[in-house]
Amino acid sequence: MNRTISDVLLSELSKFVALQMGLHFPKERWRDLERGICSAAREFGFKDSESCIRWLTSSSLTRNQIEILASYLTVGETYFLREKKSFEVLEEHIFPELIRSRRNTEKRLRIWSAGCSTGEEPYSIAILLNKMIPDLKDWNITILATDINPLFLQKASARVYSEWSFRDTPLLIKERYFKRTKEGHLEILPYIRKLVSFSYLNLAEDSYPALLNNTNAMDIIFCRNVLMYFDQERQRKVIQKLYRCLVDGGWLIVSPSEISHILFAQFTTVNFQGATVYKKDSKKIQTAEPFPCILGGEAKVLSQSPLDFVERPEPVTFPQESKESIPLEAEQEKTAEPQPIQYIDALRLFGQGRYAEAAEKIAVLLSLKQDDATAMALLARVHANQGKLSEALEWCEKAIASDKLNPGSHYLLATILQERGRFEEAAISLKRVLYLDQNFVLAHFALGNLTRLQGKLRESEKHFQNALSLLSAYRQENILPESEGITAGRLKEIITTMEMQDTKKLHDASYKMQKTEKVTRY
Repeated sequence: MNRTISDVLLSELSKFVALQMGLHFPKERWRDLERGICSAAREFGFKDSESCIRWLTSSSLTRNQIEILASYLTVGETYFLREKKSFEVLEEHIFPELIRSRRNTEKRLRIWSAGCSTGEEPYSIAILLNKMIPDLKDWNITILATDINPLFLQKASARVYSEWSFRDTPLLIKERYFKRTKEGHLEILPYIRKLVSFSYLNLAEDSYPALLNNTNAMDIIFCRNVLMYFDQERQRKVIQKLYRCLVDGGWLIVSPSEISHILFAQFTTVNFQGATVYKKDSKKIQTAEPFPCILGGEAKVLSQSPLDFVERPEPVTFPQESKESIPLEAEQEKTAEPQPIQYIDALRLFGQGRYAEAAEKIAVLLSLKQDDATAMALLARVHANQGKLSEALEWCEKAIASDKLNPGSHYLLATILQERGRFEEAAISLKRVLYLDQNFVLAHFALGNLTRLQGKLRESEKHFQNALSLLSAYRQENILPESEGITAGRLKEIITTMEMQDTKKLHDASYKMQKTEKVTRY
């Protein structure tokens, strides 16, 4: 194909895509960028690619437009049990230890496939868990699968695959966990499908870890063949966020081509035969040697400590702290008195994922002021983000006992109860939130999500509509209270996407019922 787009325009487009989506297209990949934008231009309604580029680079894209662009600029090349060494390490080392340690306590595992593409990876994880845990129904298993490409997510949710997705898969897997469709494809069985939840998430832009999008307290994160799309600065930020999403002792699994001593300096590198993975260890001894890092073509020494790879707030007073490091709902909180320095320090450490240190600061504060409900609620969040749900529940209940009329504490209690599978109690807590504050947007959203998970789609639609009505009073960029950084515009997009999916489910169910009734009549 002859080049039809000038290098100047492709340069502008590559910068725009990097800024808006975090996708990195250096000059050697401009040919891929050109092919993608030529296809996207037709969907955006342009006859030529250059006009499309000029429109894109001068616009503020909506979520839907970003999704369309992502569908043409990202590659969904994957298959079941891809990079087998990673799954061997999972089966022989990581899962056995996790299962053994959790069997006698909380039977709970949380796994995230970040950049799940068309679903083969999270389904492979679900199949492996089903194989290894005989009493799987007694466990609370979360397999979160996210991607920026909505077309990939649609295919993953459809759970039907061609033979090409099984090109390196044992025959026994196909026979045991799939059934043939009339068209000759393979459909994953419902009990495996139920283990995985799919949702949209932009690793470059969205807030995580957060209770709202279920990205907190992960035991294992798969993020394979994703980081290669980002430039090094964006990679560093994404890796740090993933670090914060893991519980202490949690594992990060990346592609062999993405392994880097520099970028993953805050992790402990663990070498198994044929595979290298990364482990979060908050007690890791700081290295004495500085790490060089290539930024902008120049080698620079970043720091002698892995903690310096953590995004830190600027050394200024609390109201001006970095929005990356401190939950913004706390920043916006209006209080009659300034918060004690111990609380401010704890909040900063919490934002950096340094949970043990944050807990120590709060302990000092509570020793001075035992009925500090705000400190108790933050301690509950600290424990929740470490996966210590019993402790989180205990401190959240203490916060409520100290301040019964705080809707934020009741909302936090609801999220913890839901994570423990106590859905009815969670719903009661959310209704208490709305009794105290009928304009609490996230409570309406959480009730919608809760009833949606229970299959009550019409009831969830009512709650989602209430949330959308309240969101209309916010600017798109406003951070929502208790959201850990989620904007009003982002939540609106999440709800709209869910409603579209639910409308399709209701339509399909209605069509199937009508078809069944018609067959019965005849």
